[in-house]
Amino acid sequence: MRRMAVFSVILSLLLLLLSGCGGSGSKSTAGGKTGGTRVIKVANYFAESHPQNVALREKFKKIVEDKSGGSLKVEIYPNSALGAEQEFYNGVRNGTIEMGIPGLIMQNDIPKMGVPEWPFLFKDFEHVKKVLNGPIGKEITAELEAKHGVVPLAWSANGFRMFSSNRTIDSIDDFKGLRLRMPNIPNYITIGKLLGANVTPLPISEVFTALEQKVVDGQDNPIATLRASGWYEVQTDVLESKHMFSPNVYVVNKKFWDSLTDEQRKIIQEAAKEAANYEFELMEKSYEEDKKFLQEHGIKFTTPNDEFVKQMEKAVQPLYDELFKKYDWAEDLYKRIKAEAE
Repeated sequence: MRRMAVFSVILSLLLLLLSGCGGSGSKSTAGGKTGGTRVIKVANYFAESHPQNVALREKFKKIVEDKSGGSLKVEIYPNSALGAEQEFYNGVRNGTIEMGIPGLIMQNDIPKMGVPEWPFLFKDFEHVKKVLNGPIGKEITAELEAKHGVVPLAWSANGFRMFSSNRTIDSIDDFKGLRLRMPNIPNYITIGKLLGANVTPLPISEVFTALEQKVVDGQDNPIATLRASGWYEVQTDVLESKHMFSPNVYVVNKKFWDSLTDEQRKIIQEAAKEAANYEFELMEKSYEEDKKFLQEHGIKFTTPNDEFVKQMEKAVQPLYDELFKKYDWAEDLYKRIKAEAE
């Protein structure tokens, strides 16, 4: 009994000591705290070499940690390390992850968040930046905080989507009979069908095999993805259609955001904007580099002429007719975005 009592006292002292140490060697908790430092976990689905993660490392992390004087620490989790897009976005919403850089996955609940991916909406990168970094960009993200509990910090770029295929597409008629893989998103599928293709929705993980085995003839994505995924090995052509722009958005959990000091919020906000602007620059530069790489690996690029572009825009007009009918704000917003290109 005496030995048991001594053991009990020793065990109690040991547990007390451990709790007092607070696990100093551990990583951040769900609340984002490690001792006196607030930890910001940033999740995304891009490869480590992608401009998104380059910008996070070279700009966001450096600025936040330097300017906060050690009160903030940034941990970057690329390549779906904290779950696929929906999973890590849910993590940001519920606070288990402080920040994330999703695409427009929230558009099913917040229709305006799908606007930047409407077809043939943007002229070029400058047009995109002018719109998304201005009043319209704030209007599009206005409901995120109230509906999803996340605060938008900055817009960044995934890029303009292009059609890659195993044959040349240089007219609207060439879409007829084309077996085209598209993401399983209603607007994407509708666009493919309206252009005249036979659409097969597939997850991105199955695209290479589907192209290699000729289950599908083509797909659509920014050419950075075409290069990174190795699809150029089983494709011959790219149509520089720029039929859709895919952005990403820096978001932070609202409760975590509200728990920071005014100075910390200011540092994070400025760092996010600088990193996102840098990522846009990297994406623009990488396009020419990716195009050159793909051409050197046998990919033929076709730039559609004005007539072909007009034919594609006319083909997808029924989608706009449906959107304008469904949402009373849609047509006005479309016209204002188009006007920003002038």
